[in-house]
Amino acid sequence: MASPRIGMVAGEASGDLLAGLLLGGMRQRWPELVAQGIGGPAMAAHGFEAWWPHDKLAVRGYVEVLSHYPELLGIRNQLAERLLKARPDLFVGVDAPDFNLDLEARLKASGIRTVHFVSPSIWAWRGKRIEKIRKAVDEVLCIFPFEPPIYAKQGIAATYVGHPLADAIPLEVPRAAARKALGLEQGTQVVALLPGSRRSEIQYIAPRLFDAAAEMNGLRPGLRYLLPVVPGLRHLVEPLRKLHAERVTVDLIDGRSHEVLAACDVTLVASGTATLEAALFKRPMVICYAMHALSWQMMKRMKYQPWVGLPNILLRDFAVPELLQGDATPERLAHATLAWLDDAPRCAALQARFEALHRELRCDTARTATDAIEKVLAR
Repeated sequence: MASPRIGMVAGEASGDLLAGLLLGGMRQRWPELVAQGIGGPAMAAHGFEAWWPHDKLAVRGYVEVLSHYPELLGIRNQLAERLLKARPDLFVGVDAPDFNLDLEARLKASGIRTVHFVSPSIWAWRGKRIEKIRKAVDEVLCIFPFEPPIYAKQGIAATYVGHPLADAIPLEVPRAAARKALGLEQGTQVVALLPGSRRSEIQYIAPRLFDAAAEMNGLRPGLRYLLPVVPGLRHLVEPLRKLHAERVTVDLIDGRSHEVLAACDVTLVASGTATLEAALFKRPMVICYAMHALSWQMMKRMKYQPWVGLPNILLRDFAVPELLQGDATPERLAHATLAWLDDAPRCAALQARFEALHRELRCDTARTATDAIEKVLAR
């Protein structure tokens, strides 16, 4: 098969990372692959041509999306027109379902084949969205093993491809090397603070994590705090650190989140892909989330499961604490985080569960997903 031309859209840092891993697999199969659309630096490293940067789509929450809706709608319409004119062999939407599904439906109706990589969380909330998925996509590439049967019952083609992060992150955590690379002494206890990659998450979550660090610093002064900053967001994070944790040494590190997770003893992390990354690095964690109050009330009414964090959803258990919205106080976050440092047997049991999960999610995703995409192209 000749190298195809692919349209792609990935929003925010996590989508860019997933899309970059997928592009790596596709380019091995098709060296002359042409891929264009919306993406970030991980995609660009594999020759992707970004017409708009991925962070334009990094918005979460109903109230937050409303304020950006005109711009997002304009980008989607312009992108659709450009793709309809270019007529790629295939369009791959990576996550960002609120943006991608409507775009995919329009492209599919015009005869362009469409694949959605990362199933929308219809098993967690907004289950009626499966009807939109039916109209929008030719194939769903699922990253969790329980998802394809859900689609099979609805007559929608879906393939389990594993999670690309499970391939990218080693089973054996390179802890000593990571600590050396970050200049950490081996005996130092390290808390990683991961407030999320969206601007709205920095606004609502970072202050809580800094306040928690200040609380922990008062209770246990010898801890080190590392916060990996998403490229381009340091100017938002720095003022919050000075305001909420001026007397605490919180090292802001540009990128390098995987090194930070490998090196830390425990992480205080915003709900999202980073929680799964922490689980794959076998790290104890406390999951935190907060958003605009109105957005929270709307989302809370729609969820189907008691869990929010991906590790808990996958393990079907509150394996790690979740402190959300009003429960995410500095005191609760601090005490839940310190509790991991004081309970080695609990940490060891959790790490064993995370290792089993890691093995289950390892499927050579880049190759498996490329195989599925090749079948769609051959239809």
